[in-house]
Amino acid sequence: MNKMPPLMILCGGMGTRLREVTELLPKPMVPIGEQPIVWHIMKSYAAFGVKRFILCLGYKRECFVDYFANYQLRTTDATIFPGRKNQLQFHGKSDESDWEITLAGTGVGSGTGSRVRIASKYLRDEDDCFFLTYGDGVSDIDIAAELEFHCSQKVELTVGAVHPAARFGEIRISQDNKVKSFVEKPSRVSGYINGGFMVMQKSFVSRFIPEEDCFLEQQPLHDAAAAGEMAAFRHEGFWQCMDTPREHTMLNDMWKENAAPWTKFWK
Repeated sequence: MNKMPPLMILCGGMGTRLREVTELLPKPMVPIGEQPIVWHIMKSYAAFGVKRFILCLGYKRECFVDYFANYQLRTTDATIFPGRKNQLQFHGKSDESDWEITLAGTGVGSGTGSRVRIASKYLRDEDDCFFLTYGDGVSDIDIAAELEFHCSQKVELTVGAVHPAARFGEIRISQDNKVKSFVEKPSRVSGYINGGFMVMQKSFVSRFIPEEDCFLEQQPLHDAAAAGEMAAFRHEGFWQCMDTPREHTMLNDMWKENAAPWTKFWK
């Protein structure tokens, strides 16, 4: 597939578990290094040729507006001419100059399913499917391979199935209730979760997302799975959400040490 689908990012939540920083910023705007995590997510998709982005906004929408409206000023040198009609002269251009970003207001208190339904009006006629992910997680998932897998499965939705990082020590218990082994905080657990990084058919919206307010992770995904319209793309590599101050610090440490796995496909 030569032309990549657009990416829709769920950016409207409050991020209450990261309250130390989200009282000032919405979670997708919390920085890793000098740029917000949503930028890191967009760069990871852009590495595969994705150029169109639809951001589903809610809580502190103005932070996204201010950041992206002034993006070129933030990322390139400029000369300002006060009093002139053309007040700015940019010196060079950013690597993201060919991006198209739609800032879609989807309501402060809307559920994730409703955000997708509201923002879907910005999909084009030629968009048979689109990428969908959350604005608070990074990964080195192969987006092109997942899209190819999704098309081969002929389903309405493919989710990126990932191994979550383990937060507690893991014990393995024998049939006679003896502990066979103990691992202090293994790097990840053996099971899978939906880590976001989804591919959704446009028809999923009208088929599975109702008009009333709803969360995507509840009835829509349950109904799609029951109908046999949901596939899992297994990702065995890096994935990490940013739910807590500890995870925020960990991701920033990786970035500072030039050891950020989610940049694997960046050019």
